[in-house]
Amino acid sequence: MKLEWLLLLLVPVLLGYWLSRDEVDLPWLSADSTILAFGDSLTLGVGAPKGRDYPNVLAQLTGIKVVNRGISGETTAEGARRFAAVLDEVQPELVLLLEGGNDFLRNQGEQQVEQNLALMISQAQARGISVVLIAVPQKSVWLAPAELYLRLAERYQLLLVESLLTELLTSPELKSDSVHLNELGYQRLAEQIRDKLVDAGAL
Repeated sequence: MKLEWLLLLLVPVLLGYWLSRDEVDLPWLSADSTILAFGDSLTLGVGAPKGRDYPNVLAQLTGIKVVNRGISGETTAEGARRFAAVLDEVQPELVLLLEGGNDFLRNQGEQQVEQNLALMISQAQARGISVVLIAVPQKSVWLAPAELYLRLAERYQLLLVESLLTELLTSPELKSDSVHLNELGYQRLAEQIRDKLVDAGAL
């Protein structure tokens, strides 16, 4: 009986917890705004023809400038070393942060990955720049988003795109190889990110 009462008490809490992650509001982006897409090969667009990377497709879908600063093979430690300089160069209103995959492939510890991403997020927020965090799946038999992305989203009150990339990478028709999307995959990624931005009030 006590267990039943406990479950009744926890359900509303858990429901609110799960829903709240998709209820982060973002500032409105005007036609003159700039979005920075920062990350590794998944941002660069490895696996798709030139110009069909997700940042370029997102720019076409939204009419807003999206600057692609993806570097193939980059780890979060390498990204953290260049992030502040890129922010100052591009001066975006919004950052799409998609990194961590190369850390997982190289068996880097989650704690260090989380610290590197936290540094980048705090640098953006200190400049008044909004961040959308895109979760990367861990290397395992069953792909699932690494839990560190959820922790970061809660700590910094970020819009988290949690399961999208995992879902795309489990669809063979959307992949160019085991870790990269193809043209259709990047198209789907851009479309879903656009929809998330609309729901958050940015578009």
